[in-house]
Amino acid sequence: MKITVLGDGGWGTALAMLLVGNGHAVTQWGPFADYLDEMARTRANPRFLPGIPLPAGLRLTPDMAAAVEGAELVVLAAPVPYMRPMLVKLAGTGAAARAVLVNVAKGIEVGTHRRPQEIGRELLGPTAWATLSGPSHAEEVARGIPTAVVSAADDEAVARTVQAAFMGAFFRVYTATDVVGVELGGALKNIFAVAAGICDGMGFGDNSKAALMTRGIAEMARLGEALGGCAQTFAGLSGVGDLIVTCISRHSRNRHVGEELGRGATLPQIQKAMGLSVAEGVKTTLSAYELACQAGVSAPIIHEVHAALYEGKDPRQAARDLMTRAAKPE
Repeated sequence: MKITVLGDGGWGTALAMLLVGNGHAVTQWGPFADYLDEMARTRANPRFLPGIPLPAGLRLTPDMAAAVEGAELVVLAAPVPYMRPMLVKLAGTGAAARAVLVNVAKGIEVGTHRRPQEIGRELLGPTAWATLSGPSHAEEVARGIPTAVVSAADDEAVARTVQAAFMGAFFRVYTATDVVGVELGGALKNIFAVAAGICDGMGFGDNSKAALMTRGIAEMARLGEALGGCAQTFAGLSGVGDLIVTCISRHSRNRHVGEELGRGATLPQIQKAMGLSVAEGVKTTLSAYELACQAGVSAPIIHEVHAALYEGKDPRQAARDLMTRAAKPE
């Protein structure tokens, strides 16, 4: 297939490399011409995927119209805070009416509370839309480490098209039709990864993280189902699977944010040190907190992460408050 990847971050680059390896003709677009020129010249993405050489067959361009011309499949790889302006540019090319769109971002837009598919519908109208999600760090996919994800689309045929494009010897793709649940699972798990990092930063042990992850799964499913997802989805790759990997991995930016919070750093200090790297869970916490309040869903971990990130609450006090809540059945 002729495939375009929109986004020059680590995840977009890793997927572009995967797709080249699968025999597709792949073009990667990024918003900054100078950096794309550097990537093309050095055949590397040192800012977001250091130490991984880019394949010779990967084409790079900062011209979106040229990037998507004739594309049969367009991968949307910008983080959710940057998705809206990217889709506005894409709308001007007309490509969304011709190609299958594959969202790989994990988040909920602040203010509107919209998922990626909902932002796409607002800006592009009806499209062939799929979301690819699951436990899949870019650093490992780029190195060919075995990974399993799920391709979700309202139309099962679209999900299978994406499955066929991405499936390979080390990258296994399942299909689903619950786009709502898959997008929510990928977004909400990042909040619990921040909480897991706080546990690490405060020096808690395995017991603490296991309890946090288990109760996080229950909370994620409870809120996700209230927002329209299927309960079973949250027991799959985009729910439990993604939550596990992002809570324990050294690659997880969301866990890193929590770890630094647990050590006493403030959110502005952490974000400044991270530079251009985006921890989606920071913004998603705002949206999820508001959605849980509006829906009347019990979400104590989300509430405490919100308090630690945005209300200046001491993470140790947040942990104490979680542990001393009124006793209840599991």
